[in-house]
Amino acid sequence: MQNRNVCQKKEKWIGPVISILFFAGLAVWPLTSEAYPVYAQQNYASPREATGRIVCANCHLAKKPLDIEVPQTVLPNTVFEAVVKIPYDLQVKQVLANGKKGGLNVGAVLILPEGFTLAPAERIPPELKERVGNLYFQPYKPDQKNILVVGPVPGKKYSEMVFPLLSPDPSTNKETNFLKYPIYVGGNRGRGQIYPDGSKSNNTVYSASVAGQVNKIASTPKGGYEITIVTSEAREVVELIPAGPTLTISEGETVKVDQPLTNNPNVGGFGQAEAEVVLQDPLRIQGLLLFFASVILAQIFLVLKKKQFEKVQLAEMNF
Repeated sequence: MQNRNVCQKKEKWIGPVISILFFAGLAVWPLTSEAYPVYAQQNYASPREATGRIVCANCHLAKKPLDIEVPQTVLPNTVFEAVVKIPYDLQVKQVLANGKKGGLNVGAVLILPEGFTLAPAERIPPELKERVGNLYFQPYKPDQKNILVVGPVPGKKYSEMVFPLLSPDPSTNKETNFLKYPIYVGGNRGRGQIYPDGSKSNNTVYSASVAGQVNKIASTPKGGYEITIVTSEAREVVELIPAGPTLTISEGETVKVDQPLTNNPNVGGFGQAEAEVVLQDPLRIQGLLLFFASVILAQIFLVLKKKQFEKVQLAEMNF
């Protein structure tokens, strides 16, 4: 009986402990850190090259559209939103790493001007929080708070991402000024075709490295293929095809160098865009309003003066 009570007590605290460890693990090692943005973060000091190209295009080779919407002007120390749209056909399926088909994920990198940052959670209005959803944003580097990355996240839910942002205050941040600033964004849907080390993923076309005749096509245990090509010198070359792409050749067929052996399974791609935002000085707006008010008052007084002059002139004529 005593052993039974001890077992029941153990069962009561084992469940909570496991839950605490699980959520602690998510906090320390978030799932997004295993995603494709980490490739760029580990291999490039900046996500935007001197040519203006965002480095995600080095692995995501297909070009796709992208759009960004930001306010035309923002006031200092103000929370505003940037909406990034990554459109694609939500019905298509991509080749996963295991060769099976699945839905597309999306991800984005937002490059803000110096001084602009992600808005603190306590300053984000409830309606904006609802539009943001469960997106997790992280800085590109610990010292680059103005560059934000997010993803991968399910494309069906987040093909339109809302970034809650905070504008700087030049009165407290001397490195910023009331100017027009550019904002750059890159976004991809689906997996890349090349890994940072230059190797191919299973989401791209595989071609013949030599010319010759396809002597044998054998399936591998992981679902791929081993294609044996015999060259004109009677040399055998084995091409390894991972699970995912579909073969477009058959045994006995003659192939040329760089001839595709598979189809192109990629249905995703990468796009980039830019926008401009003006950090507006409130004093300028106040001055503009005062100018408009003075012009309106001047027009009113001019009309009143004109009517007064006409009355005096009419009185003199009657006299």
